[in-house]
Amino acid sequence: MKKFNIRKVLDGLSSVSSSSSSQPGNRDNDIQETLQSEHFQLCKTVRHGFPYQPSAMAFDPVQKILAIGTQNGSLRLFGRPGVECYCQHDNGAAVIQLQFLINEGALVSALADDSIHLWNLRQKRPAILHSLKFNRERITFCHLPFQSKWFYVGTERGNIHIVNVESFTLSGYVIMWNKAIELSSKAHPGPVVHISDNPIDEGKLLIGFESGTVVLWDLKSKKADYRYTYDEAIHSVAWHHEGKQFICSHSDGSLTIWNVRSPAKSAQIITPHGKQPKDGKKPEPCKPILKVEYKTTRAGDPFMVLSGGLSYDTVGRRPCLTVMHGKSTAVLEMDYPIVDFLTLCETPYPNDVQEPYAVVVLLEKDLVVIDLAQNGYPIFENPYPLSIHESPVTCCEYFADCPVDLIPALYSVGSRQKRQGYSKKEWPISGGNWGLGSQSYPEIIITGHADGSVKFWDASAMMLQVLYKLKTAKVFDKSRNKDDKPNTDIVDEDPFAIQILSWCPESRMLCVAGVSAHVIIYKFSKQEGATEVVQLLEVRLQYELNDVESPEGDQVPSLPTPGATSSSQPPAPQSQPSTSSSSSDGIRDNVPCLKVRSTPLKQSAGYQVELVIQLVWVSGEPPQQITSLGVNSSCGLVVFGNSNGLAIVDYLQKTVLLNRGIIELYGSNDPYQRQPRSPRKTRQPSGGMVTVASCMCGLSNLYSESVKKLRTSYLSLCDINEGSTTSEDRCKSPTSGSTSPCNSDDDQKVPNFLERVKTKSRMFSKTIVYDLAKMSRKLSLPTELKPDLDIRDNSFSRSRSSSVTSIDKESQEAITSFQFCETFTRKTDSAAAPSLWVGTTLGTVLVFVLNLPPAGEQRLLQPVIVLPSGTLIRLKGAILRMSFLDSTGALYPPACEPWREPNAPNDKDEKDRLRKRRPVSVSPSASQEISENQYAVICSEKQAKVIALPSQNCIYKHNITETSFVLRADMVQMNNSICLACFCANGHIMTLSLPSLRPLLDVNYLPLTDMRIARTFCFTNNGQALYLVSPTEMQRITYSQDMCENLQEMLGELFTPVETPEAPNRGFFKGLFGGGAQSLDREELFGESVAGKASRSLAQHIPGPGGIEGMKGAASGVVGDLARARIALDERGQKLGELDERTAAMMASAESFSKHAHDMMLKCKDKKWYQF
Repeated sequence: MKKFNIRKVLDGLSSVSSSSSSQPGNRDNDIQETLQSEHFQLCKTVRHGFPYQPSAMAFDPVQKILAIGTQNGSLRLFGRPGVECYCQHDNGAAVIQLQFLINEGALVSALADDSIHLWNLRQKRPAILHSLKFNRERITFCHLPFQSKWFYVGTERGNIHIVNVESFTLSGYVIMWNKAIELSSKAHPGPVVHISDNPIDEGKLLIGFESGTVVLWDLKSKKADYRYTYDEAIHSVAWHHEGKQFICSHSDGSLTIWNVRSPAKSAQIITPHGKQPKDGKKPEPCKPILKVEYKTTRAGDPFMVLSGGLSYDTVGRRPCLTVMHGKSTAVLEMDYPIVDFLTLCETPYPNDVQEPYAVVVLLEKDLVVIDLAQNGYPIFENPYPLSIHESPVTCCEYFADCPVDLIPALYSVGSRQKRQGYSKKEWPISGGNWGLGSQSYPEIIITGHADGSVKFWDASAMMLQVLYKLKTAKVFDKSRNKDDKPNTDIVDEDPFAIQILSWCPESRMLCVAGVSAHVIIYKFSKQEGATEVVQLLEVRLQYELNDVESPEGDQVPSLPTPGATSSSQPPAPQSQPSTSSSSSDGIRDNVPCLKVRSTPLKQSAGYQVELVIQLVWVSGEPPQQITSLGVNSSCGLVVFGNSNGLAIVDYLQKTVLLNRGIIELYGSNDPYQRQPRSPRKTRQPSGGMVTVASCMCGLSNLYSESVKKLRTSYLSLCDINEGSTTSEDRCKSPTSGSTSPCNSDDDQKVPNFLERVKTKSRMFSKTIVYDLAKMSRKLSLPTELKPDLDIRDNSFSRSRSSSVTSIDKESQEAITSFQFCETFTRKTDSAAAPSLWVGTTLGTVLVFVLNLPPAGEQRLLQPVIVLPSGTLIRLKGAILRMSFLDSTGALYPPACEPWREPNAPNDKDEKDRLRKRRPVSVSPSASQEISENQYAVICSEKQAKVIALPSQNCIYKHNITETSFVLRADMVQMNNSICLACFCANGHIMTLSLPSLRPLLDVNYLPLTDMRIARTFCFTNNGQALYLVSPTEMQRITYSQDMCENLQEMLGELFTPVETPEAPNRGFFKGLFGGGAQSLDREELFGESVAGKASRSLAQHIPGPGGIEGMKGAASGVVGDLARARIALDERGQKLGELDERTAAMMASAESFSKHAHDMMLKCKDKKWYQF
């Protein structure tokens, strides 16, 4: 009883199972658990990828910072490569415009909910200082003049309001639309679409209305100087830097150039893409020119850059950006629609010669920067990790603390894949500074994509950079003629999509499973491999109880004699097998879903194909998609499973070692009472409704295909019941060969079967909508949970499985997880041996013993023998993850082979690279101890258990969740210890200590989650995790207290002190006769003393959390006090810095005044009063 009390103290919240008769002693109490709750804290770290659904863009030409706003209210700020920042508006409204306070470290954002916000960029995590919410008018356009604190806001009603950026209060000065237009005009001019001040006269404001009217407003006299009218609607306006001309873009694809002092008629009308009729008539109308920019150069013609304006007869043409320079017109095609573009210039002053050098083009799914200084306008090579979504991400894995030589090796082979033809200049967005990160360990992220590609990313030090891209589709023949089309019926789109990744960092072996029921094994080589034919292995993984002759029936011997299985299934031929001759009516049999290319494949440096494994059609039924995958380089084995069964492949000998149905894996130890499958006609697909259900849960099935399969499966079952049943069609037991306990009375069997059909049909009618949306190709589309729906009804994919859901659990069993380890497989074992642990959806863990031949040449000649151990462990819910601890509680990883160059030139190296089983972190005496010196940690959807080995006593058990289920679980190393990290479908992130399973962290992080997050969420070592937050963005988070505390140091700085360039020298005569910007005192015009106060009901001022005002309302407590103190300290430091600067300036001024006064005193010392 003493042992029970100690364990309850260690595990206060975990339920402890009773110990068995074999006494483990006090060994489990000797493990010192160092992790405590104070070691954990959850926070977001960085976000990578392209901003999802971008809507606005701005650039600071002095700080060289780019800001992008999106339709969900998020902001992404980019500086030099590696300097990125993510911010979010709380209300989630779309960003319609962004304006930098140039070189001030601040940004103003205007949102679609008619609010404007001032962001402080001088801190590593930008925060809102002030907000202003307009109540009666809709914001349409904003403008902030350079080095001005007065912000112009145009509205849908045609009015212009003025905001003081420092205090974020409205001025009483308002430009009303009815004062701006002609008094004789009866029509409303429409919303304000443009505001800008004259480059050489700040007192003149140019206002563009949507209807086609442009007004030059005199701010001092409060009246319109000139009005310019055109028949077509205006989209944008741009000034010439001398302030004497401006250009407008219109909805008919035309550009009008106006002289400021000639409002009666435009100086020139240009239709860049319109066909010019010979009779001098007006050109044909084109698509609207959405934006135009007019930039001048010191030596040469000005640049006109515009988006849109293409002719209507260019059907199917991609979106274009047009660059007009002198007499040349370049049309640059883009891959996606253009959202916005900005021309980058050498000077921030609008009244100086602009000297454009680049154009930043924001597309719907990409960011392109064009070099204007080189012929042909090449693009810059984008250094940001914005290509995550190049093809939709279907799965991802995160590896922290990898071998140090991995990233250089991947980079060396990936650098050969880079495209040529980029601009040779430096990336123009170069602001900010890198953080001083304390992380020194390598991190790698692997993403699998819908087009079959796999990308390796360097994720070290809070950055992300693509290292290497692997195209798995090159293995297959892509010819899609009518003859080949029937072979891909299970996947209508993206047949090469990656479903599961399994990677061994030490050996660099990579194994991928695709949606077309295929597995590809890759080895890594720094050298090009010999051109060879791809080696193919076909597996007939279909569990059938029916006594039907099969061409490969001898491949499935009974389970008690698995030693013979190593030679029972020889390698399949490398050519495509044809349809079985017995299928005279066209039923496909022994046909894989994809055709492996028969021509030689060039193996470039990097990952090279070792073996392709394909599941084949069986008696007209397509293969089920693979739900779990594992690779072990020490054993030279790959294992995979689905809802039909399990297959183990020796990739060194290219043979199938084991090919079993799930029920066959149990043998006589099956704890479940299973209903045998219904007898069927010879021509009907085998497998029953359960198999059809699993087929329908494909990753890429479309609506029509799913409905067709549902309808077909239901009709097939109806046809089965109408036919007679012969004795040969009855179910047989997989182990004994005798007849299963089915009632031979047909009259009694048919009603029972019809009842099951009705039950399955009701289940399908409930789940078809979820399955269609959940498993479609477009995982990137959000399918958010509704609050009023039960979590389980949303049928999340658990772990990395795409065809196993919580709903399906009642109707089928599938393989969900694997773990290789050298451990004790039976209670009577005295030494550890190589083994494979298999988890299923019904919460069962099966253990198999692997008898490996000696290393060296014998490994390639003698068969690997797979034996069932008889060990069976059960948990509630599907098994997600299994791992092992040694006697000290340290993680006991599976044995692996260190990487060696496979394409070595001589035979000696070839022999050296033959695998030698060598556990990575096992002490020499560990395998010799007979006492309980290992622990198996098993986590399912519902609970976690710690099993002592070899006694197999459950020493700890913890029920993780009752109302939800776990989506992802990982055993991770942290603070020189280990813990179990879980992510639940209800959004909770939890960590449990090991081995006692004490709860250490439980945070409700994502209250409403979706399918994308469920499929991509993964934990890794050192307290890090990631998930795909949108179709184009990856969010990294940490649950480590140390990393949260050091996050400020690791993040980059956006704002750096930079001197503002000197204003252009206007010259003596221009300064004497031209008037200019210096003549306008905006403070006098817009200040409260002259303009008065604005109406209180017009807008509401909201203090932001970034300032002291926002912190006053925060909850009291240590965190709030620290936050307030930190912000106060920052502001105090900033004010002290400003005070130092002012003091220095005053001292210099005083010294200068003293010097002049002394000179004046000396000069006037001896003069009389009348001499002055």
